[in-house]
Amino acid sequence: MALFGLKDTHTALLAYLLGFVSGIIVLLLEKESSFVKFHAMQSTIAFGAIFILNIISGYIPIVGGILGNLLSLIGLIIWIVGMIKAYQGERYKFPIVGDIAEKQI
Repeated sequence: MALFGLKDTHTALLAYLLGFVSGIIVLLLEKESSFVKFHAMQSTIAFGAIFILNIISGYIPIVGGILGNLLSLIGLIIWIVGMIKAYQGERYKFPIVGDIAEKQI
């Protein structure tokens, strides 16, 4: 059992719910499950990076708008896939981010 008596899969899903914010919250509160910690760390890193890159793209004329839209689409895909995989109990690793998250846990 993970946080608040929820199953690990439910807690891992919650780590993706609000992007890096919920990822950080779950990371701070979860003490036992490496599965939950992995998904929380992956969520924090992935959505934190997208958030920062989106801010940076806002300062780039013309191409920045296109890049920002592309980053938002990637974020939406990561959000949906992350929640589905976490709920299914799969330790699914996103490219680049998944390896970083795994090393941090």
